[in-house]
Amino acid sequence: MPATKKEDLYFGLMMCSGMVVFMTFYNLFTNGLIGTISLTEILIQLVLIFIIASLLELFIVGPVAKKIALSLPYDKSKKVFVILSLAFFMVSGMVLCMSLYGLVASYLSNSLMGETLIESYFALVFKNFIFAFPLQLLIVGPIVRYLFVKFVKDKRVTESFS
Repeated sequence: MPATKKEDLYFGLMMCSGMVVFMTFYNLFTNGLIGTISLTEILIQLVLIFIIASLLELFIVGPVAKKIALSLPYDKSKKVFVILSLAFFMVSGMVLCMSLYGLVASYLSNSLMGETLIESYFALVFKNFIFAFPLQLLIVGPIVRYLFVKFVKDKRVTESFS
C-alpha cells in the first residue's frame, strides 16, 4: 500500500503502534501482571517496547520480511496474497525478536518458572505467534490499512491539489 519511503515509514509506525499496544496488554494479562504494576510502569513499557519494535521493524525485520515475501512464487497481482505473505513474515520475524525481549525481561525480573532459557523462549514464541498472527490479519492490519488510506494517502493527494 505505501508508495513512497515516507509512506512506508508512516505505515510501519502505525502498524507497530497497534501491535505493540495489543501485544503488551496480552502479555501483561497472560503473565498475571494486570493490576499488579502501575500505570506509569505500563506506559514506560509501552514506550520502550515501541522504540525497540519500531527499530526492528524499520531496519531489520521489515526489509527481510518484504524481501522474502515478495520473492516467493505467487500471483502478486492478487492483493490478498501479498497481504497474507507480508503479514506472515513480518509477524514471524517480530515474534522471534520481541519474544527475545520478553525472555530477557522475564529473566531480569526473576519470573522464569524453572524452565531452561530455550524452553522459555520457544514457549513465548508459540504463545505470542498464536495471538499476533490473527491479531495482525483480523484487527490491527485492517484498521491500520483503513486509517492509512484515509489519513496518509488521501492527505498526499489533497495537498497536491491545493
